[in-house]
Amino acid sequence: MKDKLALRLAALFLIIAAILVAVATVAVRNISRATASSDWVNQTQALILELGSLRAGFHASDAALRALAMGGGEQEAAACRLALAQLADSFEVVKALTRSDPAQSAIVKRLGVLAAGRETLTTESLAARQTGKLDQVRNLLAADVAAGTAGEISRTVEKLKQEQMALLAARDSEAFRQAQTTRWTVWGGVILNFVLLAFTAWLVVDDLASRRRAAAVLQAANEQLETRVRERTAELVAANEKLQTENLERRWSAQALEHQLRYNEAIVNSLSDPVFVLTKAQNISRVNPAVAHVTGWEPPQVINRPLLGFVRLLESPRHFSPGIIDPVAQALKEGRDLRDLPAVVHDRMDREIPVRFTLFPLRDRDKVVGGVVILRLENPPA
Repeated sequence: MKDKLALRLAALFLIIAAILVAVATVAVRNISRATASSDWVNQTQALILELGSLRAGFHASDAALRALAMGGGEQEAAACRLALAQLADSFEVVKALTRSDPAQSAIVKRLGVLAAGRETLTTESLAARQTGKLDQVRNLLAADVAAGTAGEISRTVEKLKQEQMALLAARDSEAFRQAQTTRWTVWGGVILNFVLLAFTAWLVVDDLASRRRAAAVLQAANEQLETRVRERTAELVAANEKLQTENLERRWSAQALEHQLRYNEAIVNSLSDPVFVLTKAQNISRVNPAVAHVTGWEPPQVINRPLLGFVRLLESPRHFSPGIIDPVAQALKEGRDLRDLPAVVHDRMDREIPVRFTLFPLRDRDKVVGGVVILRLENPPA
């Protein structure tokens, strides 16, 4: 229980830490975005102001040129030069502010062409005024008016300003969504952490209550256990005495069985006829000393080898069907005896010794588990 509580508390604190990290990550990311957005907004506002200055510079240049065409003096010429300088400065600022935006490069490039045209117009007008050719100045202004340069400048600047205003509106909506996301993330994380902390406190309180109940149950169980231990001790003493008696009887039975096995082995070994103990698969599992005496085969040379490799029946029993190929296997399968059948056994010199073949099946709980073969020599040695 203690390990489970520790694991649960560790898991809850890991979840709380993960939530805090997630909230902090989202907040820092949105702050970074807000900072970048603020820089972009400042740049866009500066661009809008410079576009206004650029358009005002075009208008001021246009007014100064008109005054110059109406016979103005050095003051009007100076005004033309000043308006041209302000126009050039405003265009350079606009160009610098839009350098990182490829989408606005075409419009700014067109404004550059118009600004260069205005510079050429101003230069030529001032040159014509120096030579006293006011008619040429008027012709230049008329050609500029006919080309619609002023209107194109106003439309281009206004279009660029509207695009910037639309971008500002989109960025403002995005900033609002980011602020909402940050707000919901922070409050959601705080509420979820409070819920997890409350759940953690409940787990601790519930574990303490469970421990108190477990202690009470354990105390009652200990009292019952002491009573049962005393009762069980008395039972064990009696059972131990009974077990000692049973062990003594079992030891006597084992000794008697061992003696019986030894007697059985002595009986089998005392037979002068060869005896083969078979498994159900007709493999030799044991022989008596008479096998080695008659055939010359030592026990290791015949153990685990098939009986048919040493003994061959000369005829089948009369009560077996004529088609039986292996009477020994059939007898073991049916649990029948084979008695006094003519057979031959091969000795170590590969000679055939005539014998009488007898088979007795071995049973264990009504199941045939093997057999005992006794070979009686037809011409026993004198």
